[in-house]
Amino acid sequence: MPFAVTDRQPLRRVALTSVIAGAGALAVLVWLAELLADFGIAAMAVALGLYLGAGLIFVARIADHHPYARVGAANVVTLARLILTCLFAGFALQIAQSAVPPTPVAAWTFFAVAALAAALDGIDGPLARRQGLVSAFGSRFDMETDALLILLLSIAAHALEKAGAWVLIGGTLRYLFVVAGWLWPALARPLPPSLRRQAICVIQSAALTLLVTPVITSPASGLLAFAAFILLVYSFGQDVVWALRGAASQSAHRHKSET
Repeated sequence: MPFAVTDRQPLRRVALTSVIAGAGALAVLVWLAELLADFGIAAMAVALGLYLGAGLIFVARIADHHPYARVGAANVVTLARLILTCLFAGFALQIAQSAVPPTPVAAWTFFAVAALAAALDGIDGPLARRQGLVSAFGSRFDMETDALLILLLSIAAHALEKAGAWVLIGGTLRYLFVVAGWLWPALARPLPPSLRRQAICVIQSAALTLLVTPVITSPASGLLAFAAFILLVYSFGQDVVWALRGAASQSAHRHKSET
Protein backbone atom coordinates (compact mmCIF):
# COMPACT_ATOMS: atom_id res chain seq x y z
CA MET A 1 0.00 0.00 0.00
CA PRO A 2 1.53 3.37 -1.00
CA PHE A 3 2.64 5.71 1.80
CA ALA A 4 1.46 9.30 2.09
CA VAL A 5 4.16 11.94 1.79
CA THR A 6 4.00 12.67 5.53
CA ASP A 7 4.54 8.96 6.29
CA ARG A 8 7.87 9.05 4.50
CA GLN A 9 9.51 11.72 6.64
CA PRO A 10 10.80 9.28 9.33
CA LEU A 11 12.37 7.15 6.59
CA ARG A 12 14.03 10.20 5.06
CA ARG A 13 15.37 11.24 8.48
CA VAL A 14 16.84 7.78 9.12
CA ALA A 15 18.39 7.81 5.65
CA LEU A 16 19.92 11.23 6.31
CA THR A 17 21.27 10.07 9.68
CA SER A 18 22.81 7.01 7.99
CA VAL A 19 24.50 9.18 5.37
CA ILE A 20 25.87 11.56 8.03
CA ALA A 21 27.21 8.63 10.05
CA GLY A 22 28.75 7.29 6.84
CA ALA A 23 30.45 10.62 6.25
CA GLY A 24 32.01 10.37 9.69
CA ALA A 25 33.19 6.83 8.96
CA LEU A 26 34.64 7.95 5.63
CA ALA A 27 36.48 10.82 7.33
CA VAL A 28 38.14 8.30 9.67
CA LEU A 29 39.06 6.07 6.72
CA VAL A 30 40.50 9.06 4.86
CA TRP A 31 42.65 9.84 7.90
CA LEU A 32 43.90 6.23 7.99
CA ALA A 33 44.54 6.35 4.25
CA GLU A 34 46.65 9.46 4.73
CA LEU A 35 48.78 7.55 7.22
CA LEU A 36 49.10 4.36 5.14
CA ALA A 37 49.03 5.61 1.56
CA ASP A 38 49.92 9.33 1.65
CA PHE A 39 46.36 10.34 0.77
CA GLY A 40 46.60 13.84 -0.71
CA ILE A 41 44.24 16.80 -0.37
CA ALA A 42 42.79 16.29 -3.86
CA ALA A 43 42.15 12.61 -3.13
CA MET A 44 40.42 13.53 0.13
CA ALA A 45 38.24 16.08 -1.65
CA VAL A 46 37.24 13.59 -4.34
CA ALA A 47 36.39 10.85 -1.83
CA LEU A 48 34.33 13.10 0.45
CA GLY A 49 32.73 15.12 -2.35
CA LEU A 50 31.67 12.03 -4.31
CA TYR A 51 30.21 10.43 -1.19
CA LEU A 52 28.27 13.52 -0.17
CA GLY A 53 26.85 13.92 -3.67
CA ALA A 54 25.80 10.26 -3.84
CA GLY A 55 24.48 10.46 -0.29
CA LEU A 56 22.22 13.39 -1.15
CA ILE A 57 20.79 11.39 -4.06
CA PHE A 58 20.25 8.44 -1.68
CA VAL A 59 18.29 10.60 0.77
CA ALA A 60 16.32 12.37 -1.95
CA ARG A 61 15.18 9.21 -3.73
CA ILE A 62 14.65 6.64 -1.00
CA ALA A 63 11.36 8.07 0.25
CA ASP A 64 9.74 7.91 -3.19
CA HIS A 65 11.22 4.63 -4.44
CA HIS A 66 11.66 2.42 -1.36
CA PRO A 67 8.14 1.24 -0.42
CA TYR A 68 8.90 0.31 3.20
CA ALA A 69 9.03 2.09 6.52
CA ARG A 70 12.61 0.94 7.23
CA VAL A 71 15.82 1.68 5.36
CA GLY A 72 16.81 -1.94 5.89
CA ALA A 73 20.13 -3.59 6.64
CA ALA A 74 20.72 -4.30 2.94
CA ASN A 75 20.72 -0.61 2.02
CA VAL A 76 23.01 0.10 4.97
CA VAL A 77 25.46 -2.51 3.65
CA THR A 78 25.27 -0.95 0.18
CA LEU A 79 25.89 2.44 1.78
CA ALA A 80 29.01 0.96 3.42
CA ARG A 81 30.08 -0.27 -0.01
CA LEU A 82 29.54 3.24 -1.36
CA ILE A 83 31.79 4.63 1.40
CA LEU A 84 34.58 2.22 0.43
CA THR A 85 34.03 2.91 -3.27
CA CYS A 86 34.31 6.67 -2.73
CA LEU A 87 37.49 6.11 -0.72
CA PHE A 88 38.83 4.13 -3.66
CA ALA A 89 37.91 7.05 -5.94
CA GLY A 90 40.49 9.07 -4.03
CA PHE A 91 43.00 6.25 -4.48
CA ALA A 92 42.27 6.12 -8.22
CA LEU A 93 42.93 9.86 -8.52
CA GLN A 94 46.13 9.49 -6.54
CA ILE A 95 47.31 6.65 -8.80
CA ALA A 96 46.45 8.58 -11.95
CA GLN A 97 48.26 11.74 -10.78
CA SER A 98 51.40 10.05 -9.46
CA ALA A 99 54.48 9.80 -11.66
CA VAL A 100 55.74 6.76 -9.71
CA PRO A 101 54.04 3.47 -8.81
CA PRO A 102 52.47 3.27 -5.34
CA THR A 103 54.52 1.75 -2.55
CA PRO A 104 53.71 -1.88 -1.64
CA VAL A 105 51.91 -0.72 1.52
CA ALA A 106 49.82 1.75 -0.50
CA ALA A 107 49.08 -0.83 -3.21
CA TRP A 108 47.90 -3.41 -0.69
CA THR A 109 45.81 -0.74 1.03
CA PHE A 110 44.16 0.05 -2.31
CA PHE A 111 43.53 -3.67 -2.83
CA ALA A 112 42.05 -4.17 0.65
CA VAL A 113 39.56 -1.33 0.18
CA ALA A 114 38.47 -2.50 -3.28
CA ALA A 115 38.30 -6.16 -2.21
CA LEU A 116 36.12 -5.34 0.81
CA ALA A 117 33.80 -3.21 -1.32
CA ALA A 118 33.48 -6.05 -3.84
CA ALA A 119 33.02 -8.74 -1.17
CA LEU A 120 30.17 -6.88 0.53
CA ASP A 121 28.28 -7.09 -2.76
CA GLY A 122 27.39 -10.66 -1.85
CA ILE A 123 25.67 -9.61 1.37
CA ASP A 124 23.15 -6.87 0.58
CA GLY A 125 20.92 -8.92 -1.75
CA PRO A 126 20.45 -11.88 0.62
CA LEU A 127 19.85 -9.45 3.51
CA ALA A 128 17.09 -7.68 1.59
CA ARG A 129 15.41 -11.01 0.76
CA ARG A 130 15.73 -12.28 4.35
CA GLN A 131 14.15 -9.11 5.77
CA GLY A 132 11.47 -8.95 3.08
CA LEU A 133 12.68 -5.51 1.99
CA VAL A 134 13.51 -6.15 -1.66
CA SER A 135 12.83 -3.06 -3.76
CA ALA A 136 13.66 -1.53 -7.11
CA PHE A 137 15.43 1.25 -5.20
CA GLY A 138 17.73 -1.21 -3.42
CA SER A 139 18.52 -3.04 -6.65
CA ARG A 140 19.32 0.21 -8.45
CA PHE A 141 21.43 1.48 -5.54
CA ASP A 142 23.39 -1.79 -5.57
CA MET A 143 23.84 -1.73 -9.35
CA GLU A 144 25.05 1.88 -9.48
CA THR A 145 27.54 1.22 -6.68
CA ASP A 146 28.84 -1.78 -8.63
CA ALA A 147 29.15 0.31 -11.78
CA LEU A 148 31.04 3.08 -9.99
CA LEU A 149 33.50 0.63 -8.44
CA ILE A 150 34.16 -1.05 -11.81
CA LEU A 151 34.74 2.36 -13.44
CA LEU A 152 37.23 3.37 -10.74
CA LEU A 153 39.02 0.02 -10.87
CA SER A 154 39.31 0.39 -14.65
CA ILE A 155 40.87 3.84 -14.23
CA ALA A 156 43.32 2.44 -11.67
CA ALA A 157 44.22 -0.52 -13.90
CA HIS A 158 45.01 1.80 -16.80
CA ALA A 159 46.92 4.28 -14.63
CA LEU A 160 49.02 1.44 -13.21
CA GLU A 161 49.71 0.28 -16.78
CA LYS A 162 48.19 -3.11 -16.02
CA ALA A 163 45.98 -2.88 -19.13
CA GLY A 164 45.58 -0.72 -22.20
CA ALA A 165 43.18 2.17 -22.63
CA TRP A 166 40.53 -0.30 -23.82
CA VAL A 167 39.97 -1.29 -20.16
CA LEU A 168 38.27 2.10 -19.68
CA ILE A 169 35.55 1.02 -22.13
CA GLY A 170 34.57 -1.76 -19.75
CA GLY A 171 34.38 0.76 -16.93
CA THR A 172 32.03 3.01 -18.87
CA LEU A 173 29.74 0.36 -20.41
CA ARG A 174 27.04 0.82 -17.76
CA TYR A 175 26.94 4.57 -18.40
CA LEU A 176 27.00 4.11 -22.17
CA PHE A 177 24.04 1.75 -21.80
CA VAL A 178 22.12 4.40 -19.83
CA VAL A 179 22.84 7.07 -22.46
CA ALA A 180 21.80 4.64 -25.20
CA GLY A 181 18.50 4.18 -23.33
CA TRP A 182 17.91 7.92 -23.48
CA LEU A 183 18.49 7.91 -27.23
CA TRP A 184 16.66 4.63 -27.94
CA PRO A 185 13.79 4.06 -25.48
CA ALA A 186 13.78 0.35 -26.34
CA LEU A 187 17.03 0.02 -24.37
CA ALA A 188 15.56 1.80 -21.35
CA ARG A 189 13.23 -1.09 -20.49
CA PRO A 190 13.80 -2.48 -16.96
CA LEU A 191 15.98 -5.57 -17.16
CA PRO A 192 14.85 -8.77 -15.43
CA PRO A 193 17.06 -10.25 -12.69
CA SER A 194 19.88 -12.29 -14.20
CA LEU A 195 22.34 -14.71 -12.60
CA ARG A 196 24.52 -14.30 -15.69
CA ARG A 197 24.70 -10.54 -15.16
CA GLN A 198 25.44 -10.92 -11.46
CA ALA A 199 28.13 -13.56 -12.00
CA ILE A 200 29.94 -11.56 -14.69
CA CYS A 201 29.80 -8.42 -12.55
CA VAL A 202 31.48 -10.37 -9.73
CA ILE A 203 34.12 -11.71 -12.13
CA GLN A 204 34.81 -8.24 -13.52
CA SER A 205 35.13 -6.69 -10.06
CA ALA A 206 37.38 -9.52 -8.82
CA ALA A 207 39.65 -9.40 -11.87
CA LEU A 208 40.11 -5.63 -11.75
CA THR A 209 40.65 -5.71 -7.99
CA LEU A 210 43.48 -8.22 -8.44
CA LEU A 211 45.15 -5.86 -10.91
CA VAL A 212 45.66 -3.32 -8.12
CA THR A 213 48.03 -5.70 -6.30
CA PRO A 214 51.76 -5.43 -7.05
CA VAL A 215 52.02 -9.19 -7.72
CA ILE A 216 49.93 -9.13 -10.92
CA THR A 217 52.06 -7.63 -13.68
CA SER A 218 52.07 -7.45 -17.47
CA PRO A 219 51.37 -9.47 -19.59
CA ALA A 220 49.29 -11.54 -17.14
CA SER A 221 47.46 -8.42 -15.97
CA GLY A 222 46.44 -7.52 -19.52
CA LEU A 223 45.20 -11.04 -20.25
CA LEU A 224 43.17 -11.12 -17.03
CA ALA A 225 41.63 -7.73 -17.72
CA PHE A 226 40.85 -8.64 -21.33
CA ALA A 227 39.14 -11.92 -20.38
CA ALA A 228 36.92 -10.08 -17.89
CA PHE A 229 36.28 -7.33 -20.46
CA ILE A 230 35.08 -9.85 -23.08
CA LEU A 231 32.67 -11.38 -20.56
CA LEU A 232 31.32 -7.93 -19.69
CA VAL A 233 30.78 -7.01 -23.35
CA TYR A 234 28.99 -10.33 -23.84
CA SER A 235 26.72 -9.65 -20.86
CA PHE A 236 25.80 -6.17 -22.07
CA GLY A 237 25.27 -7.55 -25.56
CA GLN A 238 22.79 -10.08 -24.20
CA ASP A 239 20.89 -7.32 -22.41
CA VAL A 240 20.76 -5.21 -25.57
CA VAL A 241 19.42 -8.16 -27.61
CA TRP A 242 16.80 -8.90 -24.92
CA ALA A 243 15.65 -5.27 -24.83
CA LEU A 244 15.43 -4.95 -28.62
CA ARG A 245 13.58 -8.25 -29.01
CA GLY A 246 11.12 -7.24 -26.31
CA ALA A 247 10.50 -3.89 -28.00
CA ALA A 248 10.01 -5.56 -31.37
CA SER A 249 7.58 -8.06 -29.87
CA GLN A 250 5.57 -5.29 -28.21
CA SER A 251 5.46 -3.33 -31.45
CA ALA A 252 4.28 -6.36 -33.41
CA HIS A 253 1.61 -7.14 -30.82
CA ARG A 254 0.40 -3.53 -30.82
CA HIS A 255 0.27 -3.47 -34.64
CA LYS A 256 -1.67 -6.75 -34.66
CA SER A 257 -4.21 -5.48 -32.12
CA GLU A 258 -4.73 -2.30 -34.14
CA THR A 259 -5.49 -4.24 -37.31
